[in-house]
Amino acid sequence: MLLSRYERMIARRYLLPGRGEAFIALVASISLVAVMLGVAALVIVMSVMNGFRAELFDKIVGLNGHALIQGYNNQLPDWRNIAAEARRTPGVTSATPLIEQPLFATYNGRSEFILMRGMRVEDIRGTPTIRDNVKLGTLNAVTPGSGNVIIGSRLAQALGVTIGSEITIISPQGPTTPFGTMIRQVPYRIAAIIEVGVYDLDKAYVIMPIEDAQALLLSGDTVGSIELETTDPDKVQDIVAPLARKYVASAQVVDWRQLNGELFQALAVDRIVTFTVLSILILIAVFNILSSLIMLVRAKTRDIAILRTMGATRGGLLRIFMTVGTTIGALGVGAGLVLGFVFLAFRQQVVSAIGAVTGIDIWDPTMRYLTELPSKVDPVEIVTIALVALLFSFLATLYPAFKAANTDPVQVLRYD
Repeated sequence: MLLSRYERMIARRYLLPGRGEAFIALVASISLVAVMLGVAALVIVMSVMNGFRAELFDKIVGLNGHALIQGYNNQLPDWRNIAAEARRTPGVTSATPLIEQPLFATYNGRSEFILMRGMRVEDIRGTPTIRDNVKLGTLNAVTPGSGNVIIGSRLAQALGVTIGSEITIISPQGPTTPFGTMIRQVPYRIAAIIEVGVYDLDKAYVIMPIEDAQALLLSGDTVGSIELETTDPDKVQDIVAPLARKYVASAQVVDWRQLNGELFQALAVDRIVTFTVLSILILIAVFNILSSLIMLVRAKTRDIAILRTMGATRGGLLRIFMTVGTTIGALGVGAGLVLGFVFLAFRQQVVSAIGAVTGIDIWDPTMRYLTELPSKVDPVEIVTIALVALLFSFLATLYPAFKAANTDPVQVLRYD
């Protein structure tokens, strides 16, 4: 919007009302602050929700893969050939054999339900989600037959164990006797403690070499499933379709959407609802701009009439008031973006401070699933938020600007 020199001068003066117009200045300031808070809230909440999805995807899918070939009755006897066939499938980057079984662990009178996971040693050391999250101990001590295992940090805390502690894993799948199936109790030593950052995983996982898992479950040379990594998680269903058709008689192929579909679908719905609700808050804030401009037009009616008699055009007055309102909105948007980014940079400190003041743990990982408040800024989303706020601000200027432009100087100055 190009303004002439005198139009810029008048717009500047209307943006900074004089002493007798303090109330108009106050309303304009409230409008700016309201837009700022609305934009900041939208930036913060959307970035946190993006962080939720990214963290959950990286941690859950990073540990469970993009897809699983699951054997019926949790058994894949021909797993080596299936894994080799999977690796030859276009789009599949890795195929990792796994054994997973819910069991029971005890230590010094404490007991917890666990999810025992058996993996090949090279896969344990090569999985970034495990390798990069070791808090205590070392993965090098975990070898077949050593009796050493890896456990999650929350499980270690619940059992009261540390590196070198010996836990007992109880399996109901023991040897069969004339009196029934005997329960197996096998001791294992803690060699490493990991913290993935997902509470449910850190509270449950006990990871051991696949040979030790087979010995514990007396399952022989079988695995329960094969974990697949692909080149594109969003196209995983098409990539694994040939495997699903080929092994339909002995296994089922499920992808990450089926394994965690409800969780990620809920996050997607929450994002849409949150964006809509907070956009309405920005719209409400923009109404303050509308009201301040209406007050400004009413206060400046005589000045507008004089400008009209001096040759000011309707288009000029239209541009002046549209510039005033849009500038207030733009300043609010800019301040809101800065406030949002500052909050995101110090989000964890803010959460800790609120908890310290209120005495309430507002980020309880047992409820929030993740151990820390996540954040991921999406540049496209930030630009969209800014443009939506600017559009609302611009639309709010139209009525008062047209009202000012249509002022009849004859009627206003008739009795002056």
